[in-house]
Amino acid sequence: MSYGDVEKLIRDEIKQREEEGYDVSEAEAAIAEIEGREPSRLKTIMESLSKLNLKPDFPYKEPSDLAGIRSMRPKGPRKISIDLSEKSLIDKIYGGWLGRCAGCLLGKPVEGLNKEEIEKWLKIADAYPLDDYFPPLHDLPEETADWLRSRASRLEVLRGHIDHMVRDDDIDYTIINLHILETHGFKFTTEDVGEAWLSNLPFLRVYTAERAAYRNLVNGLTPPETATFMNPYREWIGAQIRADMWGYVTPGMPEYGAELAFRDARLSHVKNGIYGEMFIAAMISAAFATSDVEEIINIGLSEIPAESRLSEAVRDVIEWRRKYSDWRESWRRINEKYGRYHRVHTINNAALVLLGLLYGEGDFERSITISVMGGWDTDCNGATVGSILGVMLGADKIPEKWISPLNDRVESFVVGYNNSRISDLAKRTFNLAKRAIKRSGTE
Repeated sequence: MSYGDVEKLIRDEIKQREEEGYDVSEAEAAIAEIEGREPSRLKTIMESLSKLNLKPDFPYKEPSDLAGIRSMRPKGPRKISIDLSEKSLIDKIYGGWLGRCAGCLLGKPVEGLNKEEIEKWLKIADAYPLDDYFPPLHDLPEETADWLRSRASRLEVLRGHIDHMVRDDDIDYTIINLHILETHGFKFTTEDVGEAWLSNLPFLRVYTAERAAYRNLVNGLTPPETATFMNPYREWIGAQIRADMWGYVTPGMPEYGAELAFRDARLSHVKNGIYGEMFIAAMISAAFATSDVEEIINIGLSEIPAESRLSEAVRDVIEWRRKYSDWRESWRRINEKYGRYHRVHTINNAALVLLGLLYGEGDFERSITISVMGGWDTDCNGATVGSILGVMLGADKIPEKWISPLNDRVESFVVGYNNSRISDLAKRTFNLAKRAIKRSGTE
């Protein structure tokens, strides 16, 4: 790593420590005083950050071990009775896969843009509010902003030009988690997850916390140190986007789905980074059993610590939905309170997932489009909302305009899985879900 890379990493670590409730004032002062290239000073600052104590008035309790997480979660249905035929079960699993791909593809052209930039694109195209894949823009004037001109030129992800699910890490992780289950079974370990990454995922196609964990694995570290050593991105969204497979294979078993998600998340994340994956996995498990969106959210909430920042954000969005009829007003509240987090952090993006779910009211199109119009990590949020709604509704009830452009084909950088048929992946997932159901006795 260059000096500049290390300095940035330490600045990111200072911000991460501050968000976790540590007093970082001395570290901020120390890095501000550095003049020129002083590697020894950077090393001293980094070492000091690992020795900080939580502020005594920090109001949150956020363990990173499974026993600690479970001791602080609220009451909830750890297992829910389901009565689904095999046809209905595979329809819901296939719906999850299709919904995830469609939602991801919807958000892909505008990933990282803010709400105002997204609205600008849509209004230029006379396509606001969003009700389909993003439209291409033609004959743009010379003064058009570079970001808009470049985004609007990526035709393979724009309306009228889509003919399959293009490669995306949001889908790669769902695929590799299928591979992990087929290879190691339901007793897979966090170490098995790490080995699967090293063997099947290119290093330059994993990002932020996952890249840090990958680097740590290569250097001989083991979990949970892989999640903490020189990894200031350990509460970002990377684990949350890896949740879906664990929900797909545990219908009506939110506790079990959350446990599988924990084993995956601890390779690269801590605290709210772990909770995000557990929360989404439990919601997907619950979506097999109920079509009440708020009930699904509350079941997910019951698997993470009640006094965590993520739980607080979930409760906030539920309350704002009850108070405001227009999703834009709730978005404004989310931005005011949680916009301080990085655009790919778990907490603020989870809030936008809930925005889409709650204001979408069970409508697939409305749910994914609201979540994407909110901005930030749009492909991740669209994918997560699409996955939950896809399971809840089933493939047969997803509007054709969202799934026909996929042509049942997905690109992937996971070794051996490129150009897979989405329906085949769903069938393989279904076989795993049947095994889990048989083991649990929920049939």
